[in-house]
Amino acid sequence: MSELVAALPMYDWPEVRGEVDAQWAGLRDVFRQRGIDAPSTIVRRNGELPAVPGGIRDAEGKLIAPDPATLPPDKLDFHKLWLHPALLFAQTCWGPMELGLSRHVQVVGQPSYDAYEGGQGELYSSALVMRTGEGPEVRSPADGRALLPLDLIRGKRFTFNSLDSMSGIIAPTRDLEAAGESLDIFSSRNESGGHRGSIVTVAEGRADIAAIDCESWALAQRFEPAARKVVIVGWTARRKGLPFITARTTPEKTIKAMREALVGLAEQPRIQRVG
Repeated sequence: MSELVAALPMYDWPEVRGEVDAQWAGLRDVFRQRGIDAPSTIVRRNGELPAVPGGIRDAEGKLIAPDPATLPPDKLDFHKLWLHPALLFAQTCWGPMELGLSRHVQVVGQPSYDAYEGGQGELYSSALVMRTGEGPEVRSPADGRALLPLDLIRGKRFTFNSLDSMSGIIAPTRDLEAAGESLDIFSSRNESGGHRGSIVTVAEGRADIAAIDCESWALAQRFEPAARKVVIVGWTARRKGLPFITARTTPEKTIKAMREALVGLAEQPRIQRVG
């Protein structure tokens, strides 16, 4: 039994867990074909993470996270997952990476977003959604540039998934700044806890606008009834989507083997060649 950890938590909605499990099974099998001791299943709970007595430490021995065994067992703390020394393969976001995570992990590859409106290869963008009837619906710009309806969104209440989210708040912030504006264009800002929650918050009238990454929006159109009550009124610029990462201590030969395996899966919608 493998002692390594894998997880694909970023788009792991309850309705698609079978699809996510199948995605991992495909990755696991090609990894194993290249001699990698990939775990049979992905983790979804803190209680499934191997204990790290004394806590998780960085390259200099500094404590950077508690022992996962001390965390609530039925929840999954993404940041502790990403920092786990046994991490073989997982998704993260470039927001946390820019905020310090990149010092503790290695990038294995990037997924492809070709299957989604607003995506192109390893690039993705966020749909700006408002309640139906409050603005004209727009398509994703072919050139991948930001499409911000400044007059429409001025003075509106903005909701976002989390402060470290590239798609939910960092990308909109940067695109607004490029247009000579800032988050102050909104009358208020509040954190919803997730893209799905942001859609519900807007649909229920507790906020007016949110930025939803294009794959989460595709999931919402399939499974979230509140998505039928909102419309896309703008888009952020395309930028790199969620990277696949591994632990800082993963050997280079293992990373090389995983990258070679991903090349073989490059025709699948979720996988993009890197390296």
